[in-house]
Amino acid sequence: MKAVSIKEHGGPEVLEWTDAEDPAPAAGEVVVDVVASALNRADVMQRWGLYPLQPGWSPYPGLEVSGRISALGEGVTGRQVGDEVCALLTGGGYAQKVAVPAGQLLTVPKGIGLVEAAGLPETTATVWSNIVMTAGLTAGETILVHGGAGGVGTMAIQVAKALGARVVTTVGGPEKAERARELGADLAIDYRTEDFTEHGPYDVILDVVGGDYLERNVASLAPDGRLVVIGLQKGLEAPLNLAELVFKRASVHGTTLRTRSKEQKAEIVAEVQKHVWPMIESGAVQLVVDRTVPMADAAEGHRLMEAGGHLGKILLVNEESA
Repeated sequence: MKAVSIKEHGGPEVLEWTDAEDPAPAAGEVVVDVVASALNRADVMQRWGLYPLQPGWSPYPGLEVSGRISALGEGVTGRQVGDEVCALLTGGGYAQKVAVPAGQLLTVPKGIGLVEAAGLPETTATVWSNIVMTAGLTAGETILVHGGAGGVGTMAIQVAKALGARVVTTVGGPEKAERARELGADLAIDYRTEDFTEHGPYDVILDVVGGDYLERNVASLAPDGRLVVIGLQKGLEAPLNLAELVFKRASVHGTTLRTRSKEQKAEIVAEVQKHVWPMIESGAVQLVVDRTVPMADAAEGHRLMEAGGHLGKILLVNEESA
């Protein structure tokens, strides 16, 4: 098969479409012939050498795919060769084939094309596991979603709105603010010209930024508020006023989906299938796709993501299988 390898750490030019060994399914796994994958910020971090791989992880980037099952490992039930699926991965999605634990497979939602489905697993699992399973967002609460124009942000706005929450989001520019409102945001704040702290307090904050946002996030929390940090785009360290947490009875959670066990991922995937898939199939939630790029030209996809002008997901299409 072919796969996108990282020949050395650096810019998008280090990504190469190269020959690779075909995967074989271990017990409890299936092999998926990949139709498409999707870009995530973790892929960019891996390329720069900022996301060290753990033992057993694929060296190829890619945290989600869609495609067709081509082989079943021992003990796999309920799946057949030829089934169209999408899947949450630990890595290896930028390839023509990938082995996946069966518990991390999802059926393709009704009304969604197989290419488009590649952008659903990581995004929906990230959103549901953080705003519901971790933060416990409920109807009537107010959530602040940072990065409302990205893949996670556009999904979080819609899922939170479908749950009955009031949704506030930060975006960069008036065009992105307009799109965020179209997706259901009650208020879209242009972080270049406005301060999100002036529009709180917030019961839940989903933060993909990190760094110096920490102090302002905590200051903006309502009593019993919950801050969930899932990204570190602005840095690893920031001051924290513990008195703010104590007197508000607030909490700060740091999470990552990639390093969870396959059992934890299977639990999250099952929750997504049960709760988010009906939202998608009813039309209440949609995947926002900025554009598709040939998988062999993954470097171009990375350039687009780092430029920051995209809205929603960038998909990588394996043109031989699509």
